[in-house]
This record gives sequence, structure tokens and C-alpha cells, in this order.
Amino acid sequence: MAIAGIYRRSLPSPPATDFASPEGKEIFQEALRDGTMEGFFHLIAHFQTQAEPAFCALASLSVVLNALSIDPGRTWKGPWRWFDESMLECCESLEKVKENGMTFAKVACAGACAGAAVHALRANSSSLNKFREDLILCCKSERQHMIVSYSRKAFQQTGTGHFSPIGGYHRERDLALILDVARFKYPPHWVPVSLLWEAIRTVDPDTGNYRGYMVLTKPDRPPSILYTLSCKDEIWRAISKYLIEDVHRILNNADINSAQDIVSIILGLLPGKPEKVTSFVKWIAEVRRADSVAANGAAEADQTLNAKSEVMSELRGTELYKIVLDWTSNSCVSSGCNLPSISEMDLSSVVRNACCQGAAVLSGMQSSNSVCREEASAIMRVNNSGTETLVVSGSVETVDGLRSDIDVLVPTIRCYSCGSDPKDVESCHPLLPSTADLLTVLLFALPAETWKSIRNPAVQEEMITATTCALLPEVLKFEMENLQVQLKLVHGWCLETERQQSSQEPSSTFISEASGKAL
Repeated sequence: MAIAGIYRRSLPSPPATDFASPEGKEIFQEALRDGTMEGFFHLIAHFQTQAEPAFCALASLSVVLNALSIDPGRTWKGPWRWFDESMLECCESLEKVKENGMTFAKVACAGACAGAAVHALRANSSSLNKFREDLILCCKSERQHMIVSYSRKAFQQTGTGHFSPIGGYHRERDLALILDVARFKYPPHWVPVSLLWEAIRTVDPDTGNYRGYMVLTKPDRPPSILYTLSCKDEIWRAISKYLIEDVHRILNNADINSAQDIVSIILGLLPGKPEKVTSFVKWIAEVRRADSVAANGAAEADQTLNAKSEVMSELRGTELYKIVLDWTSNSCVSSGCNLPSISEMDLSSVVRNACCQGAAVLSGMQSSNSVCREEASAIMRVNNSGTETLVVSGSVETVDGLRSDIDVLVPTIRCYSCGSDPKDVESCHPLLPSTADLLTVLLFALPAETWKSIRNPAVQEEMITATTCALLPEVLKFEMENLQVQLKLVHGWCLETERQQSSQEPSSTFISEASGKAL
């Protein structure tokens, strides 16, 4: 049966004021003079209409990420790196989003996966005054932008839940400008902040959680140098639940006499196969297209590799690393237990894996099912820190038949032995995280309150001191804090997915732009 088309909707006014109306223009001019439209111009330069009725979250993220000038790290079309809704398939497949939309936690997770620093607050964890303060800070800055999750019903609009960026604020009238990404339906419009807060302070029926708002900024440095989690990784969904929900209960019930007891308990019950647990470590090799190296490409690659080496060096200087190393050396290794490790890989395996994974990323693929057909050459050079870096050039063919030339840059402990050919990759030893490195990072990722569950006061104090991020060297501190944030985002994704799957889906007539439910 054919469904009659709809050409837009009439904007209910009041309570909203059309941005393009005479009054809307007057409000804009007054707010501009007051300095609370600073973020507007970057947002409007990248403003877009959502490509699908349920893509409001993806469109909002795309607008904000481009407004913040965050580099996706992979091409959109042709040679251009640019955020598009299709490139945000991080925490949920596009097909699922097209059908069901996205929940608040998944949007926050997708923003972080794309490279933004995301500060997400649900309505039950904030207040009208706090929301207004955050709103004003965003609107007075070009460096941070806000996305709101709200119910349209508060504004007498059709539909239910929706996501859109905030484009500005009028202080005297207390109005916020919603840059509605469903431009096929409603234009950008001004709304009272108190009413917007009421629209935010509603419960999403799919998850049973409050809606909220998030502030996105561009980090001063990459969100993660060496360690990163993915909510699409099944193992890490299980591990996040274990680390956040289960560990504190296990420790509270355990008879603990030493820090080594804690390591043994936590890591002994870790979900997943050991080889899968290492997936949170980014390959220490750097991958680039052979034809895309700029004049300063080598220097930039050296800088990245040096940063990764610095993280590993600082990690190995911590008290927690010493505790874990003692446990792996004495307790576990002697009993022959199976630990997660990538330290036994030879350089050929490292190059092959990095080459294929890198080709997948550079091609915009979701998996690394690529095949390195051949390694054309190996070139040795010394980087700026005085350590040796091996450059391996290879030709890669993906499962789709796409072929490209790839350079893999690998920091090595020893590049070649006496009398061997420097082009002999087999004679090189790559710099890779050890078993103790991996396990130490897992313990640093645990929430700080975890250690308060330990009933032994002396051991509790020892673990709190050893795991306090504030006491770490700056580079390592930043890395561990990012990992903790990622762990919480992945866990939030898991919780909302479980609740969404268990919720009863209502019958649908039209697809709404927010959640794929009935209008």
C-alpha cells in the first residue's frame, strides 16, 4: 500500500521561534553581539540534513566532528578525509541504526571512537542550572560544541526522541538555538532553555534511562597512543562488564594477603581467550600509504613511534608494573598458565598483521581481512631519538580486490645481527608490549573505587597508591585516563544494548528520525 508523502511540518510556535523568521533573526543578532554565538559559524559551515529518518545522532556527530576539525584518519571519497554518517559505524552497524536509531550511551561511545573528547551527562546526573552553565560555555567557545538528546513532545512537535547540536544561546531571553538535523521536517529554531531541559529530562522507553546532553571537544593530542577499546569487540564487551561490575564483588569476598593475590584473582577470572584479550593494544607499528608521504612524513612517524615507546617505558617504571611482573615471573609462569601475550611475535608476523590491519583502516573497511601478497623491500633508518626504525614496503590486496602500496614503520630492539643483510626482516626484533605490560594496563583501567572493596587495609592502601593515575608521569597518565573513559563508554554501550534488546518493541507506522519507532 502506497504511503502519501509529507513535505515538512509546520513548526509549533510558540513555544519555538523559527530561526529564519524576523524575530528569529533579531534574537540571533542580539546573541551575536553578546558573544554567545561563537560556535555557530563553525557548526553552520558543516550543518547537514540527516541521510536517513533514524540517523539524527549520526548526523549530529558528523556536524560537530567536522566543526571541531577532527581528522577521521581515513578517506571519505576520493582523497578527502571528512566525516560523514557512513563513517561512524563504530558502536553500532549502520543497518541497525537505520532500523532502530541510537541510544544516548552509544552516541557518546561513537563520538569517542571518532576521536572527540566526550563529556556526557544524563538529566538525572545534572540540573537545569548546570545544563545552562554548560550551554553558555559551549556557545561562548569555538572549541566545544553540545549535542542534546530530547523528546520533541515538549515542543508540541511530532515524533519522540531526537538528537541535534546546539548552535547558540540568548542570555537575556534564555533561549537556545536547536540546529535540527531533520531539516526535511523542521527548520533550526529557538526554544526556551527551561523547556529544553524538560525535554531532556525525559526517559527513553527503549532503555529505561534518562536522556541527556554531551559536550564534545577536540583533544590536544590523540585520545590514545597505544591502548584503545572497541564496543564492537565482543571480548571487550564481556571484559568491561567483568571489570566494572564483578571485580569489586569478587575482591570483597576474597581472602587477600598480598597484592599478588589480587593480580592472581582478577586476571585468573578474566573472560575470553588470552590471545583475544590483547586486542586493546594498537600495533606499535605505524602504517601509511607509500604514495602519501609528505616531506615531514618521516619526522611525524618518528614522533608517533617515540610517543608509543615513551608510554611503554613509563609504564614499566610504575609500582603496579613491578607487582604484576613479580606475579608473572614467580606465580603464573612456574605453573604454566596461559597468559595473554603478543611479545613472542617475530617481525614478519608484526609487519604482516600491521600491514593488513592498516590497509583495512586506510580503505575504510571494518575488518582486517586483507592479504599482504608480498614484501617488496626493507629499509633501515635511525629516527630522531637515536633508536632504529625499520621501514618495510609491501603490496596489499584486500578481499575486495583493491590493491595498494603500504609502508610499515616498526621500532626495533635490534635491526640486524652482525654479518646479516639489513634487508633480512627475519633478523630484526620488534618492540612489542610484554605480558606484564598488558596485565598492568588492565589493572590501571579498573575504576578507582574497586580497591576499596579489599578488606585487608594494608593491601588496600598499597593498591590504591599503585593505581592512582594522578601520580603517574604525564604521558602515561593521559593514556590511562583515556582508557578508563573508554572502558566506561563500552560498558554503557553494553548496558543500553541489553536493555534495548529486552524492551518490547511497539508496532510502527512511520519511522521517526530518532529511534525508528512509531510517530
